[in-house]
Amino acid sequence: MATTTRITRDDLEAKLRSMAGEVDDTVESARPKLVSGAVAGLLVAVLVAYLLGRRSGRKRSAVIEIRKV
Repeated sequence: MATTTRITRDDLEAKLRSMAGEVDDTVESARPKLVSGAVAGLLVAVLVAYLLGRRSGRKRSAVIEIRKV
């Protein structure tokens, strides 16, 4: 038969701290990849907005011809 021992508050705290430590290590190792991905995504979004704005500006601009009389 298995003996039952009481789980104390210290046991729970120790287990939760060890689990939190593992999560923190995972986040710290993934952070550089996430930051570089976010920067790359932002640059792509700015480039696309620039190109679309430039294209629509060319469509709307009128060609004005000035003739000297």
